[in-house]
Amino acid sequence: MAILHAETFPEAAVRSRAKTGAADAFPPADQYGHALFGAETGGPEPTCPIDRHRLVPPVFVPQRFAKLVELTREPVYRDVVLETTIGGFRSALPLYVSAFGSTEAASVALGISASRQAGRLGIPMVVGENVMPMNSYGRLEEDAERSLLGRISAYQAEALDGYGGVVVQQSTEDADAEVWNLVYSDPNALSLLESGRLAFELKVGQGAKPGLGGMTLMGAESAERLADAYLLDPVVGNGQVLRSSSPGSFTAEILKQQIRLMRNNYPRARIWVKLPPARDVAAAARVAWEAGADAVTVDGAEGGTGWAPRAFLDQVGLPLGECLRRIGEERAGREQPGLELAGATPTCLLVSGRMWEGARIAKSLALGANAAGLGRAALIAVDTDPDNGLVNLVECLALELQLIVSALGKYHVEALDREDVWSPVG
Repeated sequence: MAILHAETFPEAAVRSRAKTGAADAFPPADQYGHALFGAETGGPEPTCPIDRHRLVPPVFVPQRFAKLVELTREPVYRDVVLETTIGGFRSALPLYVSAFGSTEAASVALGISASRQAGRLGIPMVVGENVMPMNSYGRLEEDAERSLLGRISAYQAEALDGYGGVVVQQSTEDADAEVWNLVYSDPNALSLLESGRLAFELKVGQGAKPGLGGMTLMGAESAERLADAYLLDPVVGNGQVLRSSSPGSFTAEILKQQIRLMRNNYPRARIWVKLPPARDVAAAARVAWEAGADAVTVDGAEGGTGWAPRAFLDQVGLPLGECLRRIGEERAGREQPGLELAGATPTCLLVSGRMWEGARIAKSLALGANAAGLGRAALIAVDTDPDNGLVNLVECLALELQLIVSALGKYHVEALDREDVWSPVG
């Protein structure tokens, strides 16, 4: 599997973690005693504000002292609790698997492998909106593993009891496929529904191409069959046609009513909303939360995609750090004394975009996120090792998070706060 723009996404490092697991949190063991580490400089100036932040442990650690009293011994990093709540789901870690689409890069085998390992880890998994239209639902087809139901079934087969959940994504244009209706009424998903581990995610946009709808390449014959449903443009050459979806037309009222309609039609499912890194992302998040969304997910411009114009990949959309800053300011304004709804509306914020190591995840949590999504990193991990690659990657991330949170003098991942990060750019 090829990962474009490798200069900003360290594919080799992720593959190493998928192979070696938690050991990759440290330098090579054979260098111990023979080399000194640290004080590395150089490299390009980071473009995302998160990468310019540093995590800053304190001298005085009252929470560590409280933990000492509780344990009657000095606490260590393995005492840090990582279990949390993600969009209404109990999760073993502040991580979830982001939506995979239906392209070859997110192939059937990788999707099924990621589903099984996510279930085993006890973390939520999002299934992308294109899986059913491209690979079918899966009730009757002989090759059921290609389908949406195949991924759901693979997750359930290894899911930890009481942990995680499956999130089925749908864009506005894919609503005609009635994905949510099929899943909600399917006996195969009943155990998820009854245990409160099923969610539906309304996809408003994504990080790699904010303002654009889904884009897929297809042959001329397939394009001819879809001529009445999509914009088809033979601009890419190689005998292929670009199929483009409408991005959807949203106002605050439309988004609000969409969420209320989901609440009304699927009362037993959690409701998630996925937003692009747009200039008004904070206002959109507020609308979604106030309308009753259990979670808002935000892709930074660093987010990946199966296909997008180069100009969008390089120059369109807010970095994730700026999204977090704007949403944080919006939240702070709502929490001022005397404001209506202050403290009354759940504000679960989930973020994704170049999440592959614990420090970036910890900084995102400290800046206001509740959990981080693994997209490209999860795909690379299962491509490296279909049986345990994602598990190994997550074990490494979990160890890094425990080390970082403990160094900050805290013993629950939910205790991370803005006091834990510093930025030289203000």
